[in-house]
Amino acid sequence: MPKASRRKAPASTITMTPGDTELLASEALDLDADEASPGPLRSESWITLQTRQAQRLVTGRRAEDGTPGIVGLTRFAAMLRPLWNAARADDPWADWWLLRVHDAIELGHQELDALLEHVNRLLKQTPNVSVTVAVSIEPLKVPLTFTNPYAFRGAYLLAKFDDLVRAVLTAKHVAMVDRSSAERLIADGGRQVRRAYNAALGYRFLALTRDDARLMTARTKEAEAQMGALPPDILDAKLRAPFAPEIARAARGMSMSASAVLKLRKPKPAAAESAPADGATGPEAVTERLTAASL
Repeated sequence: MPKASRRKAPASTITMTPGDTELLASEALDLDADEASPGPLRSESWITLQTRQAQRLVTGRRAEDGTPGIVGLTRFAAMLRPLWNAARADDPWADWWLLRVHDAIELGHQELDALLEHVNRLLKQTPNVSVTVAVSIEPLKVPLTFTNPYAFRGAYLLAKFDDLVRAVLTAKHVAMVDRSSAERLIADGGRQVRRAYNAALGYRFLALTRDDARLMTARTKEAEAQMGALPPDILDAKLRAPFAPEIARAARGMSMSASAVLKLRKPKPAAAESAPADGATGPEAVTERLTAASL
């Protein structure tokens, strides 16, 4: 008896249009992106110093027993933290101070470059004698854990001073400069670094914004008394340091229009009850306290 033949069921087929293919590919890419997203970025930075003169400017010196203090790199970076955060929160005085720091660092680089060029020219003045700049057999490696660009720029300035000291000490060793000239060159270079670091001194955090400055609140007058009147370009944010932080959206959203500022500055009728001049119990005080807390 012949065996009954078993017929195979036809394989199921799916017809896909080009649009379906693109959709599936897009979904696959989205899935891959969710599953394999990159982690946070991390980096390490450090400065390598080869002279004791530069090393002393890392920590600076405390003022004690009538001896004036010296602002070092670590304190300079610490003073920049509130400056940076306040500038991000639309504090015009912080913006002004960051611009001062920027200008002082740039001037320091220019002066150190001129001193270094002078010493290098001395080292090359005898064609038949070749001199290499001395290096330390055990350089000091200092980690840089800064949170803003100007602290790093302060470190770059210190590194250039370290190069100057090496060049001067080498020139002194090979009789290209005498001792008094070498001491004067090193002192001039150190003065450039200290002047740049001192530019961060004098700022006072008062939780102010540009709107406060335009309204001339009591705290604005206090800021002017302590830090000076703002230049118009600083107040209008037309002039900012090249590496200044972007003003936070929250602070920018609180900014008032010029007409609103003028309206608020108009005196109220005598019958109306006005808030205290310093805003000690009004909304302004609450806003200032919240701004200070957020920073």
